[in-house]
Amino acid sequence: MSNREVRVRFAPSPTGALHIGGVRTALYNYLFAKKMGGKMLLRIEDTDQTRFVSGAEDYIKDTLAWVGITLDEDPWQGGPNAPYRQSERKPMYMEYAKKLVNEGNAYYAFDTSEELEDMRKRLEAAKVASPAYNSITRNTMKNSLTLPEDEVNAKLAAGEPYVIRLKVPRKDEIRLNDMIRGWVMVHSSAIDDKVLMKSDGMPTYHLANVVDDYLMGISHVIRGEEWLPSAPLHVLLYKFLGWEEAMPQFAHLPLILKPDGNGKLSKRDADTHGFPVFPIKWIDDNGKQVLSFKEEGYLPDALVNFLAFLGWNPGTAQEIFSLQELIEAFSIERIGKSGTKFDIHKAKWFNQQYLRSKSDQELASYLIDSLRHKGIDCDQERAEKICALMKERVTFPKDFGEEALYFFQAPSSYDEQVVANKWNEESVEVVKSFAIELSKLSTVSAEEAKSTLHHLLEQKGIKIGKVMQALRVAITGHAAGPDLMHIIEIIGNVETTNRLNTAANTISIKSVNI
Repeated sequence: MSNREVRVRFAPSPTGALHIGGVRTALYNYLFAKKMGGKMLLRIEDTDQTRFVSGAEDYIKDTLAWVGITLDEDPWQGGPNAPYRQSERKPMYMEYAKKLVNEGNAYYAFDTSEELEDMRKRLEAAKVASPAYNSITRNTMKNSLTLPEDEVNAKLAAGEPYVIRLKVPRKDEIRLNDMIRGWVMVHSSAIDDKVLMKSDGMPTYHLANVVDDYLMGISHVIRGEEWLPSAPLHVLLYKFLGWEEAMPQFAHLPLILKPDGNGKLSKRDADTHGFPVFPIKWIDDNGKQVLSFKEEGYLPDALVNFLAFLGWNPGTAQEIFSLQELIEAFSIERIGKSGTKFDIHKAKWFNQQYLRSKSDQELASYLIDSLRHKGIDCDQERAEKICALMKERVTFPKDFGEEALYFFQAPSSYDEQVVANKWNEESVEVVKSFAIELSKLSTVSAEEAKSTLHHLLEQKGIKIGKVMQALRVAITGHAAGPDLMHIIEIIGNVETTNRLNTAANTISIKSVNI
């Protein structure tokens, strides 16, 4: 087993938009495969055709491409184990199901839905805690274990609908050594006789994923905790099919929890708190676009870094990792067993760090694009200066365009709190005098603006803290922002002078509580 080639798979179902938890599962598979010099494939598990959603496959493909997960084999580029859609592999599953039947490890069941409902009602009336089709109840049902062989053959020959169920041993202890959770032991009496082949001839998830994992040479199955209850059943299938030696190692990832830690994170929880759980744009059944990380302005590198820490930690204080650094640092042994809270504030923090790490030239493109949509032109040089000034204060690329408008438009309103508390005769006198001094300059740099202001205040005997907010509001309309002297340099002395004079003549002192 130690010399076995590492091969992992991500196997989503095309039943809707890929949840962010699914992206984390794909990421952990990818990091592990690359760390071990192995391969990652993607398989579409579409055995339940009634739940198939058009566009879901493309969504999976586009999402993985956006976050930078490259696949070695998949339905689109193919590979040695094609096809990679289970619906296209349908004919072969029956072969393995019949092998199980022939060797006494599975059986045909002809029970109708009404008969199954009657069984459940009888068990509920008898106060059975978990009514199920299992090693006890199967002896009272209509299947190849209770019917004469000739009657079973006649039903099959007549094309009577049936399913194939796994024959779970009544008294057996099933064990598996999970890479995250250690030894997991389950008594077979707790497992019901799961359906392996449905009446429509399609396999269920249980049979199809075991058969495919074996045929595709999967060495490690890294999947969500919700599949842990199914793992003993899969161990049984490997045993009954004679594939125990080739059985992959299992690693069941911890749940991603709600922000308060109370239960698994869902779309409803995210909607309640106003944050996304889907990676890229998706239109729901009602034709409504749901929140997505990409459209909200999260950078793919930042999202990957954030997701990596939802259950795993490197064992050091380092938090910012490139994808390559994550590959080098990743190990399944450092994945925790307990669920991890989804902290959207941490996701925003990662996004801030990745934005700040970009060059002013890169950031300028965000600002220019955003302004263009607002009908505002801005050259590259000016955009770079603005971004350099603002990048410590933004969370998303779109913030540049929203927060930088005062560089291009004089304020049409002024922060009410600053006006109420800081706009008085003294501050207005400084505003007017500063405008006069700036108008004397042909151009102005941040240093010149600062020197001019300090000289003016020194002459008047006024401390800068008394008038700084009033000056800022007069020039930008806002109470806070980046260094005001640099704002003046970018806006220019002519525009700054006009704004100072406008504010002095527009904002009334009479309404102020002095």
